[in-house]
Amino acid sequence: MKTVIFGEHEQDTINQFNHCLKTGNTVGGVLCADGHYGYSLPVGGVVAYDGQISPSGVGYDIACGNKAAKTNLVYSDIKDNISSIMDEVQKAIPFGFGKNNPVQIDHDVFDDDDWNVFKQFGETVHDKLKKTARAQLGTAGSGNHYVDILIDINTEEVWIANHFGSRGLGHRTATGFLNLAKGLDFSDRAPGESMDAAPTLFDMDSELGELYYRAMQLSGRYAYAGRDHVIDEVLNILGAEATFEVHNHHNYAWKETHFGKEYIVVRKGATPAAPGQLGFVGGSMADSSVILQGVDSEKSKQAFYSTVHGAGRIMSRTKAAGRMDWRTRKRRGGAITEEQMNKAVKRYGVELRGAGTDESPFVYRKLKEVLDAHEGTIKVLHTLKPIGVVMAND
Repeated sequence: MKTVIFGEHEQDTINQFNHCLKTGNTVGGVLCADGHYGYSLPVGGVVAYDGQISPSGVGYDIACGNKAAKTNLVYSDIKDNISSIMDEVQKAIPFGFGKNNPVQIDHDVFDDDDWNVFKQFGETVHDKLKKTARAQLGTAGSGNHYVDILIDINTEEVWIANHFGSRGLGHRTATGFLNLAKGLDFSDRAPGESMDAAPTLFDMDSELGELYYRAMQLSGRYAYAGRDHVIDEVLNILGAEATFEVHNHHNYAWKETHFGKEYIVVRKGATPAAPGQLGFVGGSMADSSVILQGVDSEKSKQAFYSTVHGAGRIMSRTKAAGRMDWRTRKRRGGAITEEQMNKAVKRYGVELRGAGTDESPFVYRKLKEVLDAHEGTIKVLHTLKPIGVVMAND
């Protein structure tokens, strides 16, 4: 079995990764340097399967990913208006858990034949999922999902970027198939599970395997449509055009050929980085982001051509922000205050809109450190400094 671990990790993350490698028809795995403890498979984890797919490995935010676009603007074109620009971005892009878009967007993805997958579980399931997807297209979600305006540190060209996935469609798809694996109905309330739950696996030649793969691909196309729309919205606000784009998922399963054979490569919080392939990887709100490219090397080959998707969390959300007191709707006991977060972000020169302390710069590694751990598998083409960040605050 081919196994590669980049960087340093806590023991529970290593244990979880090793547990995944012992379950199913695994042929190898990778733990990227931004990895941390997650549900079933660590975030930053990669597992290659022979003839199997893992919905728990892909996770609940199916097709979460990043898009970055270089514009025809330079910093001097926007530097005097960045505050008002960020106000407009925050107003135009709905953020938050379960948030709907007040403007319904028509898109070819809603004519996709793979919506028929959900009719296998009843017309009601199909209709509810499609209704949710229509309502949420063009929204960016909560947690660490964002819209950034960035400047290339060498050329001062303006870039815009975003990070989010397939929203309620992906979450309900994951929940439904994990229910089916347990003998429950697709729409049943999901039972509580341990973070160390064994990987759920479907054989690719089984009915559930085929249906899940199709549903996952649909979620991927939906996520692409959402990220495309949000980038277009920000371009309109800037009065700009995109001159170059980079777009990839990092919570997904791909059919890929490695060592002369086709496998299913499941990446949770890991970016595909085949030789020549481009990726956008974001740092924290007070750290640089990068456009990187996979390189052809023995080291990258052994890593199933995989790399980081971000800087990597080093502090839990609860530790950073505290626990929610639902009577007062305030959090208590957090290690990071809003004042600390705002000072750090202001010092870095970022106009911040939204965001809770659980997404502050203090809860993440430095991106350069995790990229250095992957030396020899990737090269950085552009280093981008954020000047504006919008996130949810829920």
